[in-house]
Amino acid sequence: MKNIRDYIAEKYSSDIYSEIEKGIYKREDSFVTSLCFEQESELDEGKDSSDISQYPLEDILDEYNVYISDFYKEKNAQATKECYLEFCSGQEANIRNLRTIIGKHVYCKNKMDAGIEYVELVIE
Repeated sequence: MKNIRDYIAEKYSSDIYSEIEKGIYKREDSFVTSLCFEQESELDEGKDSSDISQYPLEDILDEYNVYISDFYKEKNAQATKECYLEFCSGQEANIRNLRTIIGKHVYCKNKMDAGIEYVELVIE
């Protein structure tokens, strides 16, 4: 994932969301934020927004203890370079921490340790 940036969805202007700070919103007992990013097919990620790759997305969800609450079907169905997702957590701190990946390059890399191969999440 590259070119990770903030996405302020129109729905956040409705009464069911309250803005906590720029890019972080509260809805009932949950906190949400939306991000836009580009995948890197050369790193085995999806080719466009109609095919959002499981990795590094799954690792990001685990790392920051968040889940996907909206896939923005209309935006992602256009099969453009930009992918849109809403992330959610019951903890505001998890969303705040997730937002630290804005502007960074995030990908998975195979590593060997003591003869065991595993996948490492890289954030740079």
